[in-house]
Amino acid sequence: MERVLGVSGRVAELLDGVSLEMTGKDVPRLQEARAAMDGGTRINVTYLAGEDPGMRLAAARAVRECGFVPVPHLSARRLPSSAELERFLAGLAEEGAVENVFVVGGDPARPEGPYEDALSVIRGGLLQRYGVRHVGICGYPEGHPAIGDDTLWSALTDKAAALEAAGLAGDVITQFGFDADAVLTWLEDLRGRGVHLPVRVGVPGPAGVRRLLGYATRFGVGTGATVARKYGLSLTNLMGTAGPDRFLDDLAGGYEPARHGAVKLHFYTFGGLRPTAEWITRYRQGRG
Repeated sequence: MERVLGVSGRVAELLDGVSLEMTGKDVPRLQEARAAMDGGTRINVTYLAGEDPGMRLAAARAVRECGFVPVPHLSARRLPSSAELERFLAGLAEEGAVENVFVVGGDPARPEGPYEDALSVIRGGLLQRYGVRHVGICGYPEGHPAIGDDTLWSALTDKAAALEAAGLAGDVITQFGFDADAVLTWLEDLRGRGVHLPVRVGVPGPAGVRRLLGYATRFGVGTGATVARKYGLSLTNLMGTAGPDRFLDDLAGGYEPARHGAVKLHFYTFGGLRPTAEWITRYRQGRG
């Protein structure tokens, strides 16, 4: 009985203050999901190649106007110039949406401007000048298909140190995955390397199996038979859907704050904002 109560308490702790993700095109869906979300929820606005700065600014404005906290993404290697970064930060400041950002290296093999990686943006000094106070950075519990583990760890520890040196608060948002054990091992390793920033564990919201597997292939997330079965993915029924119930149960079951530090959840809304928000409510009620 004590074990069940302990897990329930850890579930509640992980679910306290979840964050979600949207694109610039998701503003209408944000309005639809609004009633199912807690006021003050942090919502990341992604930096997609096909969306211009105006769309991202409009999305950040919509997030704020709905009573949530906008966390716009900055894609370092997609920034053509420091002037473009300044224009975007100035636009965010005008919208009252500049205090929180998430800085990622980005997909291009070659930088489109002066920023080689997220670290160069953090060290550049522009974030503080325009009023940024909190910076999210990336973590990869299952590695990255194009970047070695040593490089990933070095980049993460360097970014954490740069945030501290700049007087900026921050957190680590991880790539989504299906293996809770891999996440727990990575968290313990992270703390052992001296990084004590809060971590938001990336969780795929409920979505079709085919879509989940497609994103997993794109981002190098493991979907071996054992992991898939444990998560609840059917590799033979791609028309089905899957939610992260088992993943979160396993994560909560193994989570120990003393070992793993401060941990929250960040939902990737592959199946849509409203279905994800409603799923979170149902899961929270079912584990309450």
